[in-house]
Amino acid sequence: MSLSHPVRSAVGLFRSKWFAIGMLVALFAWCLHVFALALAPLSIVQAVISGGLVFLTVLAERWFGFNVGTRQWAGVGFTALGLVLLAVTLPHGEGANSSYSLAAMVAFESALLVVGTVLVLSPQLGSHEHHGVMLGMAAGILFGVSDVAIKALTGPVGTEGVTGLLSPWLITCIIASVLAFYASARGLQKGEAVPVITLTSAAANVSAISGGIIVFGDPMPNDPLGIIVQCFAFVLVIVAAALTPAPLRAARATA
Repeated sequence: MSLSHPVRSAVGLFRSKWFAIGMLVALFAWCLHVFALALAPLSIVQAVISGGLVFLTVLAERWFGFNVGTRQWAGVGFTALGLVLLAVTLPHGEGANSSYSLAAMVAFESALLVVGTVLVLSPQLGSHEHHGVMLGMAAGILFGVSDVAIKALTGPVGTEGVTGLLSPWLITCIIASVLAFYASARGLQKGEAVPVITLTSAAANVSAISGGIIVFGDPMPNDPLGIIVQCFAFVLVIVAAALTPAPLRAARATA
């Protein structure tokens, strides 16, 4: 996988049987995801699908033979617990809730695009021990940008049909998705599968849930306990991000 030769790299990836199967499954899941975004608030959709992360470590260890250490198990566990807490504390909104603030949309998407792009370029910007993890986080953030853009498109498409796609958010979605695809593939090539996928999923869910609240005004808990639990959930995800990569000394020893 080489970011300097994107087309050749993509063709090479799809020649792999497992990669092609994975992308077909991902495409089917993405279609279901888009339908869900058209029917329900963004934060609710993301909180529900975050439950799939629970199966990640078991599948990786039992089916594909990846060696998952105690530190990684703890990271995945904290991530899953944090996302579950977010899911149970988000109020159930009614309707698709696809209307948004243009100023918040531009600011949110622009900021995350910049952050994701900087993380993609991080190996060229300095010396990092965990390039794969950085790329995984970048991919997750960019997937979140794509999800927010798709959610913004569901309203016009629902009322105007195909002409509703004539929007700058379609371009935003395409750019973010392409960058996320290459960042994810390169991250999996550079780093260990479980940490990279875990942080990709966590970053995508957290950024999309934040987008639902900030951009689309999705409901938040009204009681102090719910707000405290949500803050604790975000802290758990941040702690998991620090725990999931292998320790620096282990990475150096392996190298």
